[in-house]
Amino acid sequence: MADSATGPASALGPDDLGADLGERATLVQFSSAFCAPCRATRRVLGDVARMVEGVAHVEIDAEANLALVRRLDVTGTPTVLVLDAAGRVVRRAAGAPRKADVIAALGAAVR
Repeated sequence: MADSATGPASALGPDDLGADLGERATLVQFSSAFCAPCRATRRVLGDVARMVEGVAHVEIDAEANLALVRRLDVTGTPTVLVLDAAGRVVRRAAGAPRKADVIAALGAAVR
């Protein structure tokens, strides 16, 4: 995961994401219906969430959640946010990530 720009000052929660946060961290993926890299990203993030205890993967349909997309300044899909246990954005990247990069980015969230 290349980019480490943080998101908004406020934390994201279940009401924003439509799902519960992970106990230790949450991998949030913004996708769109015809996005081929989104499918690869889904597999990578799902694998990491299954490998690392307390980590959840939440996929959000960007087109169906435009208010959240605008709030978080998501400009393309896939966009991945790594949230800490409190829902604060600690890492952000655009494009399909490599598994090793996702695991490394979790280090910033899981302390």
